[in-house]
Amino acid sequence: MATWKKTACVCCAQNCGLEMLVEENRIVKVRPDRDNLRSEGYCCRKGMKIAHYQHNADRLKAPLKRVGDNFVEISWDEALDEIAAKLKQVVGDHGPRALAYMGGGGQGCHFEAALGVRLLRSLGSFYHYSPLAQELTGYFWVNGRGLGRQYLGTIPDIENTDMLVAWGWNGWLSHQMPQARRHLKRISDDPDKLLVVVDPRRSETAEKADMRLAIRPGTDALLLKALITVILEEGLSHGDYIAKHVSGHETALPLFEGFDYKSAVSVCGIDYSQFRDLLYLMTTRKWSYHSDLGILMGRHSTLSSYLELILMTICGRIGTSGGNLIPGHLMPIGSHSDERDPKTWRTVKTGFPAIMGTFPPNVMPEEILNDNPDRLRAVIVSGANPLRSYADTTAYEKAFKELDLLVTIDVAMSETAAVSHYVLPARSAYEKWDGTFFSWTYPNIFFQMRKPVVETEGNAREESEILIGLAERLGIIPKIPQSLYEAAMKDRMTFGMGLLSYIQDEPRAGNVLPFIVGKTLGAALGSANLAVLWGLLQTLPKSFRENATRIGFPSGPEMGEVIFKAILDHPEGLWIGQNDVSNNLKELKTQDGRVNILIPELSGPLKDLNPESEKAALATDPRFPLILSAGRHMDYNANTIMRSPHWNEGKIRPCSILMHPDDATNLGLNDEQWVRVTTEAGSEDIELEIDEHCQVGHVVIPHGFGLVYQGKKYGANVNRLTKNTNRDPIAATPLHRFVRCRVEAI
Repeated sequence: MATWKKTACVCCAQNCGLEMLVEENRIVKVRPDRDNLRSEGYCCRKGMKIAHYQHNADRLKAPLKRVGDNFVEISWDEALDEIAAKLKQVVGDHGPRALAYMGGGGQGCHFEAALGVRLLRSLGSFYHYSPLAQELTGYFWVNGRGLGRQYLGTIPDIENTDMLVAWGWNGWLSHQMPQARRHLKRISDDPDKLLVVVDPRRSETAEKADMRLAIRPGTDALLLKALITVILEEGLSHGDYIAKHVSGHETALPLFEGFDYKSAVSVCGIDYSQFRDLLYLMTTRKWSYHSDLGILMGRHSTLSSYLELILMTICGRIGTSGGNLIPGHLMPIGSHSDERDPKTWRTVKTGFPAIMGTFPPNVMPEEILNDNPDRLRAVIVSGANPLRSYADTTAYEKAFKELDLLVTIDVAMSETAAVSHYVLPARSAYEKWDGTFFSWTYPNIFFQMRKPVVETEGNAREESEILIGLAERLGIIPKIPQSLYEAAMKDRMTFGMGLLSYIQDEPRAGNVLPFIVGKTLGAALGSANLAVLWGLLQTLPKSFRENATRIGFPSGPEMGEVIFKAILDHPEGLWIGQNDVSNNLKELKTQDGRVNILIPELSGPLKDLNPESEKAALATDPRFPLILSAGRHMDYNANTIMRSPHWNEGKIRPCSILMHPDDATNLGLNDEQWVRVTTEAGSEDIELEIDEHCQVGHVVIPHGFGLVYQGKKYGANVNRLTKNTNRDPIAATPLHRFVRCRVEAI
């Protein structure tokens, strides 16, 4: 009998609510869940096609071990015993810096991170390489200095703003906020509100904008500096706000003096009158701001994030109604790791520090391919696919061949799994309890713990269960008394009391609680992830307890259990907390409780940024005369999670390179012609699509293609074209939105 079950999408960070009709253990129909309080029946095409993620021919169903050029099936005990022995040998022979964990749960399954990071640190290593460090760590680093913690950020007060500035963000297709299309359409249609887009391409979002600035690729920092300069020179900043809520302005703002903003605007390719129009709006309207990969993966990435912070601050837009607000969270998606602290690790070869507790995937090939005795020798990859998701596929392929141990934990046979020594099958997002900690709502804080909607295919396990098995064999978990297992089978109150007693008697237990709770209570609940959630809710910080009380939960010691039960009772998700709307700036964690806009490490680069040097740096390279934006958002891509190409069946052009008609004419190329794109990193063949929405000299390729499914490659792998050394100097994020290339007929 077919049954509708509530769950959520795992294709992007919005995790829109879904309902799935399940019949004979197959998802046969999907619809948006109107009961989900965050998405309210909103969902894009990707969520509606999610059955292709669950049911595909490349699903992993048993542990695999590489023997020569082939894989053989082995038992779980064999796999975990052998992997644990090899991990012990690598760390014993070469020290903890030889080991890295690459994971964190991606867009839909965050609970494994608690155990993956704990396993890593229990072995003495801090080398956690995360997808967050592929895009966001420059932004996080700036927030760490400006807002006081790297895990703090701001989101637009989308309900109260009267002007939304979308800079380098094609929200119509990339989303990046709950119900993005609804909000963008509402603002665009409202005569009293404005949508402003800054983007080189006339994107789907720009098509709906009241004002669009067709900025020259790579000049975002220059234009941001020009805006700030004029606001300061003409006395248009919010002096009262600055005096009350900002520190460091006496030193930071003079860095803009003498800047030739008119020449800068010209280098950016913007008409000066349009620049003045934008300036007028940003100094007279109640605006909010949302940027995306156009900034985060553009030239001067971290510097641009710094300029964004200064611009919002001098206009009084942080922590104010209609501006940008600091949302609450159940748990931050990373930890604050200030590189000025001598305890913060850096990479051995490239010298990059952890930001938000994570290291940049861009540098991993170099950290493997070097002669330092502390180089990386063993990597555990969980829920990630670096051979398609991260820059410079060729460098990764070369590096991974040199590892002593590569273990991949995944749902399907990815490109990374195919070159691993061991491949461990993970349950899919719909075969286990799991959830995420993304915080994109204000003032209420949303959480949904997805319950299994289908039975496990094959002999796959929860990632957390796999990591507990490794921890047990590595001697990380101290001996657990039988009484604690028995307490877990009775009730959670009895278990909690037994756990406290055990921690008091066993000094090692406190450092590995997720493993202990997952192994004991997890056995009773049927899910280590669910047990870890319970444990998290028993140790809530004061700030969240205040938010939970504000939404209606009891303030006493029973709060964690009450919230846990409420989560179980609401498979569609629920509001579990509420920010204090009377004073959003109290969320700041700076020493003086103010927004700090002086970042000494960026003072030099900010001062040196000028139109003359930028014009020279942007000059055309005859070898690579075009600028490639690597990573177009579409309805037809979803990173690498949708492995079966059948989800795009019937779509004419799911993967093509967009090019302006004038460039095509000059190169003698035609629409639908196959072309070869070449960069310093490599070449890929792809179909040409002539698109007048592109700028002359600017081409665009989507990400998430080039996947090998059932032995056949589908689409072009854009990361074959991106060089891992083309990266931000502070955060090492790849500069995917500015890749020099050439395009030729095949």
